[in-house]
Amino acid sequence: MIWSPHPDFEAGSWAVKDLPLSQVRLQDEARFPWLILLPRVAHASELTDLAPADRHRLMDEIAIAAQAVRNLGELLDRPVDKLNIATLGNVTPQLHIHVIGRRRDDAAWPDPVWGFGSPDVYGEDLAPELITALAGWLA
Repeated sequence: MIWSPHPDFEAGSWAVKDLPLSQVRLQDEARFPWLILLPRVAHASELTDLAPADRHRLMDEIAIAAQAVRNLGELLDRPVDKLNIATLGNVTPQLHIHVIGRRRDDAAWPDPVWGFGSPDVYGEDLAPELITALAGWLA
């Protein structure tokens, strides 16, 4: 089977760049600097579905994405106080990792961002600029 992103990701995020293992996507949620990593491994729904070498590679890619989230927070003039890194999969079963920049003064703090309020999308005007910056930071 050929890997492809679950339709939920295509509807709610922007493709940024492919790293060696994962596709990186910008969550279309301007209230929080937020990237999603999608390991390009067919049928993977849990971290334990990855081969040991891929789990190690994923950790390296999470660290790269975390720095990009911090950079995105700076670019948006909302420096990140805390990184939330999570893999849940309760709604969308395809293995994915959220890397979310949080601020002590963000609207959801200290609670999780899921289901909090209404999303504020980047839109067609801002998203391409952010994607270009993110792609450079993910190099």
